[in-house]
Amino acid sequence: MQKSIFYKYFRSTAAVVAASILVLGSLFMIFASDYFKEDKRETMQQQITITSSLLLANSEYDGEQNRVVVNSSAITEGFETLSMLNDSAVFFTNSSGVIQIWCEDGALSQPVYTVSPQVLRSIDQDGSYFAAGRLEGLFDESYYTYGEAIQMGGATIGYIFIAEPSSELSAFLTEMIKMFLLSAVAVLVLSVVVTYYSTIKMVRPLREMAAAAKKFGQGDFSSRIEVTSDDEVGQLAMALNNMAQSLSQQESMRRSFVANVSHELKTPMTSIGGFIDGILDGTIPPSEHKKYLRIVSEETQRLSRLVRSMLNLSRIEAGELKLNRTNLNIVDTIAQTLFTFEQSIDQKKLDIQGLDVGKVMVDADADLIHQVVYNLIENAVKFVNEGGCLAFSFRTDGGMTYIGIRNSGEGLSKEEIPRVFDRFYKTDRSRGIDKNGVGLGLYLVKSIVGLHGGDIIVSSVQGEYTEFVFSVPSAKIKSSPIVTGREKEYGVNSSGLIPVEQAAETPEEPPEGREGAENGPAAGT
Repeated sequence: MQKSIFYKYFRSTAAVVAASILVLGSLFMIFASDYFKEDKRETMQQQITITSSLLLANSEYDGEQNRVVVNSSAITEGFETLSMLNDSAVFFTNSSGVIQIWCEDGALSQPVYTVSPQVLRSIDQDGSYFAAGRLEGLFDESYYTYGEAIQMGGATIGYIFIAEPSSELSAFLTEMIKMFLLSAVAVLVLSVVVTYYSTIKMVRPLREMAAAAKKFGQGDFSSRIEVTSDDEVGQLAMALNNMAQSLSQQESMRRSFVANVSHELKTPMTSIGGFIDGILDGTIPPSEHKKYLRIVSEETQRLSRLVRSMLNLSRIEAGELKLNRTNLNIVDTIAQTLFTFEQSIDQKKLDIQGLDVGKVMVDADADLIHQVVYNLIENAVKFVNEGGCLAFSFRTDGGMTYIGIRNSGEGLSKEEIPRVFDRFYKTDRSRGIDKNGVGLGLYLVKSIVGLHGGDIIVSSVQGEYTEFVFSVPSAKIKSSPIVTGREKEYGVNSSGLIPVEQAAETPEEPPEGREGAENGPAAGT
């Protein structure tokens, strides 16, 4: 049977508490016993001092007989009083250990009352004797015995002892154990209750996380874990909630991506299939075959562009696309790309501005940057107004070169700017103008620029212009001076190059272009 975290934690905590109480109790008993013994020794030593004074006060030395004469009646009376007060046995022996005076009759177990020579030697060597026991068999039961030597005239005339039953220690320890056990049981019960509920409280969010993670594994990212603390468990709950939010967004993006791709693939494939079937079954007359085959060719090219863009995006997002960096003149790249759109430029009678500059060298992948420039110029040519202009700007700052591509025309609304870099996004206006675009161009542009370590922003004023400004690392070699005549119209900040006049229109808020750059493709790509 698998044991839960609750069981393991509760069992280990309860075991630690019980072990702690056991160790504490053992140490407490040892210290209490030592304290009792030491206190008993000091008390008996004080009693011996009093008894010795009494003994010496009632004794005198007989020089003629060379012996000590003791007033036994007076000493015995004093011994009896001390014995009654302390419930003890008091006795005096001569220098040979033979008991001369004894109080508290009935305590001796031997008919010959003699103290062991080993005890007497211990007193002579250590100055005193203290032990618990039967005093080398003198007593029938265990006694605490304290003894000292009595000296007179520089010679030992005898030994005096006080003995008290050691059952007092047992009674003392029994009472202490009772008090300790009652306290230990109360502490143990309290610890178990606190540990039980604290363990439940600690395990509950883990169980919620396990249940939520199980739902996440089944594809349900709607569950959220309640965060009730800021400790490690709370941080884990927040991390899982953030992960669920991220997975939910990714799943939504994935579904949207699949739906958009399916739609974009279905539309041209339906057209191709319909026209081919019409040609094969004779619905479309031979005189119209060339017209509809041209449409089929355009739809096929549209599919090819879609697949190619998706493959490039997939490689970029997977980190498989490696940059082949080289020093290139971005002005030449723009000029060569403009020749590709020469027919459209002539048809719309566009004015090209800003290319009368020297070399502007950047450190970038030539093929990928050409794709960036191509997509941005294609976008600008599509939506520039008749007789309008395409303007290019260049600026180097902080090791980065900022390239701006502006087209006059209707521009973008505030609602459209934040979404221009989204996958498959096309504005309502672009859907009417750009029939072949799939909405991946500007998303691809942003990905390529980001791969180079740069950024791209869009700024627009409805009815006036739309401008994209992207940045790439400057080449290590020195570029020719950039003279555009438009530097005074631009300012550079951490997000890139933005028109000063637009910033002046909204002094308290970031320009719409910066917001678009942060959120992301342009109308009709």
